[in-house]
This record gives sequence, structure tokens and C-alpha cells, in this order.
Amino acid sequence: QVQLVESGGGLVQTGGSLRLSCVASGFIFSVRHMAWYRQAPGQQRELVATITSGARTNYADSVKGRFTISRDNAKNTVSLQMNSLTPEDTAVYYCTANLGVQRYWGQGTQVTVSS
Repeated sequence: QVQLVESGGGLVQTGGSLRLSCVASGFIFSVRHMAWYRQAPGQQRELVATITSGARTNYADSVKGRFTISRDNAKNTVSLQMNSLTPEDTAVYYCTANLGVQRYWGQGTQVTVSS
């Protein structure tokens, strides 16, 4: 079955960095578009970054220039490097895979940025 397992969240001070990773299984990773979403308390889930099977990337305006999404098809892993973090980045971050008929989600990893 499809599984997406995130890791790398935690508590960091303003201006700090974190690297999130998501290991995928149960489907052919290299041909699928992947993405990171986040959901802050009381807010709707929002798209953070996407990466196509061809490694083209796209970012939300709020994270452009600070976050970098990447993929390692040999390791079935998609990562999100987050720099210059601010308290507004505090949220649960979710890895997601678009498999056409259904989008699959990981369990999420908490990122908390203290001021």
C-alpha cells in the first residue's frame, strides 16, 4: 500500500533552518509529482512547494527564496530545505503524492518556530 513517512520537524528559533524528508513506498516514485503542504492551527491546509517527476519546482510566494524542494528517486525521497524560518512558518507539514485518481498524504511533521 502507499505510504508516505515524514521526518525532520522540530523546534527552531527565528532565522533557523530545518530539513524535512519524506520516504515514499507502494508506488513508482520516479514518475509521480510530489508536494509539501502545511496547516497552521485554525488555518486551511496550504500548498508550500511542488516538484514534478522531471524535477521542475514551484513554490508558494510566502516561501520563495527560503525553501527548496528536491527529490532523490534512488531513495524514493522528497525533501524540503527550509531556511530563514519565521513564526509564520509554524505548522504541521505534510508530504503528498498525486497518483492520479487519488492524492495520498503522510501523517505530518510538526514545525515550530519560536520568536
